[in-house]
Amino acid sequence: MPGEFAARKLRLKRKKTRWSDRAYRRRMLGLDIKSDPLEGAPMGRGIVLEKVGIESRQPNSAVRKCVRVQLIKNGHVVSAFLPRDGALNFIDEHDEVIITGIGGPRGKAYGDLPGVRYQVLTVNGVALKELISGKKQKPSR
Repeated sequence: MPGEFAARKLRLKRKKTRWSDRAYRRRMLGLDIKSDPLEGAPMGRGIVLEKVGIESRQPNSAVRKCVRVQLIKNGHVVSAFLPRDGALNFIDEHDEVIITGIGGPRGKAYGDLPGVRYQVLTVNGVALKELISGKKQKPSR
């Protein structure tokens, strides 16, 4: 029977060949986590540096309200989207925010927002949704 004692050779060959698979290589070398500002965490805390308006991509035409956030854990600066109408009024510079992924494909940008991969959840420990609906007040730091 051919290949009766070939298990070791087949296993080593398979191991070697898997490295040509892009997804396997990125996973084994941890490249997605290394390049991720949140370092694999679902959320991150940061300080607002500035408010910015980012123009949406074609065919839409709008100025989406975003903030530049410096993460506390590693100092990386990222852009974060402010969801809902009037959210920009509740955020000032030097506020502490918690950001999370915006839900784009494989951690990339979402929809018509170029280069924005995160969105703001809370401001100074209060949910942005509750600030906008008027249920809570933002604490002054």
